Amino acid sequence: MIEYVNVTKKYGENIGVEDVSIKIEKGEFVFLVGPSGSGKSTFVKLLLKLLEADNGHIYFNGYDVTKLSNREIPNHRRSMGIVFQDFSLLPKKTVFENVAFAMEILRKPRRVIRRQVPQMLDLVGISSEAKKYPTEISIGEQQRVAVARAIVNNPSVLIADEPTGNLDPETGWEIMRLLEQINKRGTTVLMVTHSSEIVNAMNKRVIAIRDGRLVRDENEGSYHPEDDGNTKDDKGLFTI
Repeated sequence: MIEYVNVTKKYGENIGVEDVSIKIEKGEFVFLVGPSGSGKSTFVKLLLKLLEADNGHIYFNGYDVTKLSNREIPNHRRSMGIVFQDFSLLPKKTVFENVAFAMEILRKPRRVIRRQVPQMLDLVGISSEAKKYPTEISIGEQQRVAVARAIVNNPSVLIADEPTGNLDPETGWEIMRLLEQINKRGTTVLMVTHSSEIVNAMNKRVIAIRDGRLVRDENEGSYHPEDDGNTKDDKGLFTI
């Protein structure tokens, strides 16, 4: 499904990720955790081919992402669903139109769009809001629209970058239950998060990255203090 083999990306003298090797199987739910600046964003951007690796290979669904041509990159990105912390909805389009837009980009037939978009809105629990604009619905409902848009084309993997970061705890848990439901339908979920409560309660695989290196990979893992860079050594100094 997703495999990094000895992947390194540097920004001048600064390390993005260094010698990263890891494999994520189809259908897994994986949390990617680590302090700010640890390499999480670089990890994701390399998968999306927003950055070029300096060394190593990244495989996705059987092909080598690092060898994709510029012409092949758009189709590669469209094979993945992406949910952002800030939702990134189009303000002048309705809920229905925001989700439909993801299908229109792929030139899906109108009849398919008319059938599939309502199904996705029903799945995420906002069918009644289809004709409303983003400013007319709650923050939690906006995130549900973003999730529906991300999965409407049936991606094999859903990348969720801090999807609960702007939500209150109750709404955040609603989104997590939705992501788990999507995962149970067969979609691989890779979620970047700083929420120790969510990670500890979900009991999923946890991959921790720090200073650009993978430092922990646990099935049914938990959030550790050092995942926020808050570990102290014996002298009481912070170490990362």
